[in-house]
Amino acid sequence: MLSRTAENLFWMARHIERAENTARVLDVAHRTSLLPLDIEGSEAYLWYAPLNITGCAISYEVKHGLARADMVTHYMALDAENPASIYNCLWLARENARAVRGAITSEMWEVINDTWLEFSRLPQQLDYEKLQDFFDWVKNRSHLFRGVTLGTILKDVGLSFIKLGTFLERADNTARILDVKYHILLPSVHDVGGAADYYQWGSLLKSVSAFEAYRKIYRDVISPRRVSELLILRDDMPRSLHACMNEVEAALIDINGTSGQEARRLAGEQHAALHFGRIEDAFDQGLHEYLTDFLKNTALLGKEIRNAYLSRHDTILS
Repeated sequence: MLSRTAENLFWMARHIERAENTARVLDVAHRTSLLPLDIEGSEAYLWYAPLNITGCAISYEVKHGLARADMVTHYMALDAENPASIYNCLWLARENARAVRGAITSEMWEVINDTWLEFSRLPQQLDYEKLQDFFDWVKNRSHLFRGVTLGTILKDVGLSFIKLGTFLERADNTARILDVKYHILLPSVHDVGGAADYYQWGSLLKSVSAFEAYRKIYRDVISPRRVSELLILRDDMPRSLHACMNEVEAALIDINGTSGQEARRLAGEQHAALHFGRIEDAFDQGLHEYLTDFLKNTALLGKEIRNAYLSRHDTILS
């Protein structure tokens, strides 16, 4: 496989996953915005969280100034001038898919193309009452693409690059979504364990499709420590950091390129830390600091993957 084909497959999958996760980040913020906040300037405080998490805060401030629910939602969902918007994620996924039409199935192309065409017909201002439907639509189109991919594509090195892009992006975004809680609301002492705290963590679980899994595993009230354990260390939770790194490491082993030894070492190191880690260690370090370190290591791994497999367009991958 040519390196350019691997690059297109990797980024096609990564942009689809990023669109879904941007919808999930906005979903967390919108769910949280329905709860009372005893914070001065609470709307701006709340809506800077998704901007900071997705790296859009500076560019948003230049264009719009103070963070507001309607403007942040539009900027992160529909704004063609925001490189990280859902609009651009879906467009870039389609462009990468079009570049490798011969390496993907017709069903995969039809899902991506239809998603873009349907998205491009949306009004430029989303109805606030229909935002939940929009977030669900983005997530469902992502689910449809992954299902069609696994059901139709040849299980060769091309699928490994698709999985690599999907799960590297998912790991990054699960860490960011979990950190939403700490960016938005570090509750005051008398709020910890209260109704608002409970519903914030419940909203976070629902945003990553983990609410039912939490109830099945823990059968108890929602607590920050157990939510964090579920989304970080449980390898049977599909969106957990551990489960994602299982897939990333397996994909790199399947690709097995001669130039990817450092990428495989970094992936193995991260996987081992999650496999043998304890949630007590994460909280002793500080959950925000733990997640920040994970994101730094994931960024370094992504850089090594690009250097090893995706940067040299004349390279043939075995």
